[in-house]
Amino acid sequence: MEPIVIGSFFSFTLAIFLLFVGKWALSKSVMLRNYSIPEPVIGGFMSAVAVALIYATLGSKVTFDVAQIRNILLLYFFAAMGLNADVKSLLKGGKPLFLLVILATVYMILQNALGMGVASAFGMDPRAGLMSGSVSLIGGVGTTLAWGPTFVEELGIANAVELGIASNTVGLIFACVIGGPIAKYLMNRHLIVGSEESTLDVGHSYAQQSESIDSYSLLYSWMRLNLALMLGHGINELLTMVNIELPLFVSCLLAGILIGNRFYKLLPKQHVQGSDRGLSLISDICLGLFIVMALMDLKVWELLGLVKYLSVVMSLQIIMSILFSVLVVYRLMGRNYEATVICSGFSGITLGSTATAIANMTAVTKQHGAAHNAFIVVPLVCGFFVDIINAIVINQLISL
Repeated sequence: MEPIVIGSFFSFTLAIFLLFVGKWALSKSVMLRNYSIPEPVIGGFMSAVAVALIYATLGSKVTFDVAQIRNILLLYFFAAMGLNADVKSLLKGGKPLFLLVILATVYMILQNALGMGVASAFGMDPRAGLMSGSVSLIGGVGTTLAWGPTFVEELGIANAVELGIASNTVGLIFACVIGGPIAKYLMNRHLIVGSEESTLDVGHSYAQQSESIDSYSLLYSWMRLNLALMLGHGINELLTMVNIELPLFVSCLLAGILIGNRFYKLLPKQHVQGSDRGLSLISDICLGLFIVMALMDLKVWELLGLVKYLSVVMSLQIIMSILFSVLVVYRLMGRNYEATVICSGFSGITLGSTATAIANMTAVTKQHGAAHNAFIVVPLVCGFFVDIINAIVINQLISL
């Protein structure tokens, strides 16, 4: 049967509706709030379940044309993160940044060792396990597709791409689910009190009184975001010219930091009342819709032929992510509230993506207060360092 393709406009409208569904479900469920489950995860997961049921009962594959819109939303989100970033705070947080890079590097090695070990136990080429390791889980779909030809053509692993996409699908689902409970456990276990500051990096606290905004303050925020995206594209082009390849969202994050922390010294700083609140709202909307669309677009039927292997390897990967966050990351990152928020995002780094890491941290801070350093350190680790180190680790392991 021919797949059912939902056009971009209808998919976008459905994503908005699902975001409202998630918000409604969160307002009705104390358990969901207590464990800081993000609103977009609830709505997006409902859509993924519905699509899976349609496939199971009717045999129809439902897909959504959301890739282009989703990518733009991600750029807006990271540009907003950069505009909100305080470089002085970042410089103060240099040690946590360096330490988290080391921890992420160690985890990549462990993650790949686990994947290769399980693949070997199933009689597969051990290198196929990399597709259930840092290639798909830390690298994401983009890295999976980029490495696919190498695994298929050079290593002779015919189903490598399908294996990577299936692993990423499972990882993405659980990355969105376990971050909040990890933070909840750590706060209860160690009697950690949240931050008293309610001005968040993304969205706003459930206890925060909303700052008054009007159309011009929102429009001013939007203009700054567009300038950051334009500058980000320019930075990305310049880096490409000198053979430096970084994801476009990293360039937009850099552009936001430059505009927010440097350009105002060259030009008079213009501040429109309510624009900071507007920027926070836009970034919250963009992240929420991005997560909803990512879950909507999960192709669950691609998991069917790999159920046994995936059930074992991904169960072990999820358990290792939880244990490493709770026993290692929390202790080495300071044993405080900031460390707890970073731990909630670590599952996003290790199982999903940068966006799921930020979504997890956003859900926790909405409940318990701001954690500014976490929102600078984690995106920089994900964007600047993880992709580069991951490429080096993968290249070394496939040559064994």
